[in-house]
Amino acid sequence: MDRDEVLAIQKWVREVRVEESLAGYILAIVSETRRSRSLTIGVSPRGSLFLYRAAQALALTEGRDYVLPDDIKRLAPSVLAHRVIGKGFAYEGGQDEREKVIRGILDTVDVPV
Repeated sequence: MDRDEVLAIQKWVREVRVEESLAGYILAIVSETRRSRSLTIGVSPRGSLFLYRAAQALALTEGRDYVLPDDIKRLAPSVLAHRVIGKGFAYEGGQDEREKVIRGILDTVDVPV
């Protein structure tokens, strides 16, 4: 790809619709990482932006111009796990344990319908 193609794809990603309720869903997930007893440090606002953008990119690659809650759930463990610092087992277990913590958080946050 050349520069213009990359810029065009970046533009298309930003045009993928994210309903307000899904933006709130991302914020709720991120907020729970900050309250988690398994984590010393939760996800920053910048991390929530990366999850938002990654969900848009996934939707685009799947031929949609809108994000689904499942896009967010699918991406959250891998996008967010390296942005947190775990306590105890979540610290010692590395990425896998932090991903488990994020999946546990996903199980507790209400998914918008």
